[in-house]
Amino acid sequence: MRIKAKIKLSGTNANLVAAALISDNTKEVNTEIGAKSAVTYFETDKLGTLIASVDDYLMNAEVAQEMLLAMKERSEVKGGG
Repeated sequence: MRIKAKIKLSGTNANLVAAALISDNTKEVNTEIGAKSAVTYFETDKLGTLIASVDDYLMNAEVAQEMLLAMKERSEVKGGG
């Protein structure tokens, strides 16, 4: 039996966050990136593997989002934007 999950990121930086994570995709993970959203599909045979993959993805997405916000704040402080 195959177990599937889907995560949709949306918002201004969703495509940038997903793009930062796409290099971590495996044969069981596929990401589609749009202008202001991204959808990542997970598919595996084991529930534990799916849970670990989704957990890893969400933690990495949080770090990527924090990095983007920090870069934006730094740019604004320096007068760049």
